[in-house]
Amino acid sequence: MGEPVEIDTGQADQREVYDALRARCPVVHEDGAWVVLRHAEVVAAATDPDTFSSAASTRRAIPNSLDGAEHAAYRAVVDRYLTSERVAREEPQCRAHAAAIIDALPRDATVKTIGGIGVPYAVRSQSAWLGWPAALEDELVAWMQDNHAATRSGDRARTAEVADRFDRMIHDLLDQRRGRPSADVTGELLGETVDGRPLTDDEIVSILRNWTAGDLGSLATSVGVIVHFLAARPAVQHEVRALVAAGDRAGVEAAVEEILRIDDPFVANRRVTTRAVELGGEAIAAGDRILLNWTAANRDPLVFGEPDDYDPVGHAADNLVFGIGPHVCPGRELTLMELRVVVEELLGRTTWIEPAPDRPAVRETPPVGGWARVPVVLR
Repeated sequence: MGEPVEIDTGQADQREVYDALRARCPVVHEDGAWVVLRHAEVVAAATDPDTFSSAASTRRAIPNSLDGAEHAAYRAVVDRYLTSERVAREEPQCRAHAAAIIDALPRDATVKTIGGIGVPYAVRSQSAWLGWPAALEDELVAWMQDNHAATRSGDRARTAEVADRFDRMIHDLLDQRRGRPSADVTGELLGETVDGRPLTDDEIVSILRNWTAGDLGSLATSVGVIVHFLAARPAVQHEVRALVAAGDRAGVEAAVEEILRIDDPFVANRRVTTRAVELGGEAIAAGDRILLNWTAANRDPLVFGEPDDYDPVGHAADNLVFGIGPHVCPGRELTLMELRVVVEELLGRTTWIEPAPDRPAVRETPPVGGWARVPVVLR
């Protein structure tokens, strides 16, 4: 077993910590788990589900914690809701929400990017997609704040309580919907089947938890990362503004994905080994816990050269922001559309974005990635 390594969670920018660790060794042992840091080893583990199982959590998550044929069966259900056609249908409502939020923000004054743009945009866009009532917005925002705080605390009991509260909210929604057919995602899920039988309520809740509990926070955090990057790197902001002005949707999405590679807020996913294996020169026993550190892998100089260099085209093939292998994020197209739209509306409705002169941006507290606060001024 390799020497245990203690990761400094007090450092402002955890990317610097991961960069330094990865330079020393591709796989380190920390807090009872193997943390996989180098791009090649992360890809190897993520694409070998027979050895690196996703059944690594106590809570059954559909389809994230499943493997093999069981994963494929549920993933087929999930994928039906995330096709290109269905994603395109959601774009007008996402654009309307983004436009309304941005138009309501002051100009030439400090704006809270995450709280003022990211959170309301995530909650309204996701709720409209799922067919959830607007009256639920305040409860979802409060839940997002509590969930973030619980994750930061590292207190498993607190995290479990927040997760259970979300599940109860979803169960209540399903009870209200039952017997009332509707043409939205939640209504459709009530009629879904897998392996020839109806989905159970717990399975539907798990799918909706996966789409919302994680995606709400992820979308808001991604908005913070992107806006901070554009404000801090004027040359990139000029380039992306030109893409928006030209109507180059693919170019804007490539820019979004590259910004998230450089400052990847989706830090890690868990795995557990099914057999003894060697990875990155380390002998790993069967049943050991694994953390695939996407943030570190996406900054590997062996793949990306200087990791902070902005190169959407050159880095696209190796970008792991949405994962790789059988568990690659099924919502990639939806997420990129949502982020593209908010970037298009933000840049199209402003002349410039700059860092707030009186309030510095503040990094999130590990294990959460990205930024906790991104104050900017819109011109």
